[in-house]
Amino acid sequence: MGTLILAVTSLFLYSVGTALQALHFRGRVQSNLAITTLIGVLALTSHGLLIAQTVHHDGGFDFSFFKSSVLISWLIVFLLLGLNLKKPVQSLFLGVYPLAILTIIVALVTHGPSRLVSDQSYGMLSHIALSVTAYSLFTLAAIQAVLLYFQNRQLKHNYNSLLVRNLPPLQTMESLLFEMVWAGVVMLILAIVTGALFIEDLFAQNLAHKTLFSILSLLVFVALLIGRYTKGWRGITASRWTLAGCALLMLAFYGSKFVLELIFQRGG
Repeated sequence: MGTLILAVTSLFLYSVGTALQALHFRGRVQSNLAITTLIGVLALTSHGLLIAQTVHHDGGFDFSFFKSSVLISWLIVFLLLGLNLKKPVQSLFLGVYPLAILTIIVALVTHGPSRLVSDQSYGMLSHIALSVTAYSLFTLAAIQAVLLYFQNRQLKHNYNSLLVRNLPPLQTMESLLFEMVWAGVVMLILAIVTGALFIEDLFAQNLAHKTLFSILSLLVFVALLIGRYTKGWRGITASRWTLAGCALLMLAFYGSKFVLELIFQRGG
């Protein structure tokens, strides 16, 4: 199947999913887990086939800026669909599906230098897989933190908005956020450890700044978890710390890639 057909199919299915979630959010249609899951799985399948055609090449994988974004958005959708079977995270689809649409469109209309990694570089591929998983989990955590922030503010002002009426109880929202942060911290630690083991020359590969921001991000998340269990941090405080850690992590990944690949045009 052609790349354009797969892209259009993915965009259509994600758009349908977004529209259904928006209608449910506004109370126009009833939520249906089976339909939500079916549309998500179909979109995910088309999205995955698109990645297979654009990211995988003979002898390696292209982890350049735009190709990585398409891969990460796929994994975010995958994780959210899995979580949605057990957790009340349906509201996150309204942020995740448009994100997937954006990454696919940008990847189609823009071009940058390739950053190929050999499919025989198992150590490097394991580091990338763990890193992408950590970025995906923290992206979900960031969206959850934004929702939690506004939910807290509106509840404090006794504002019974559409957002407040559709979100799970505050305690549930906070619990979900910290579960995502815990999972992301574990993946990020493993990613940093595998990077230290399998990247031979950190500075020669222009990865020092990426490592620095990743470690700073990890420290922020660890401080958040410590604050949670020692000082009872929650609500807006937890949201702010989560967003600060996510911002550092995005600088580590997207900031370094943007500068190296799109400004200095360095491939790999």
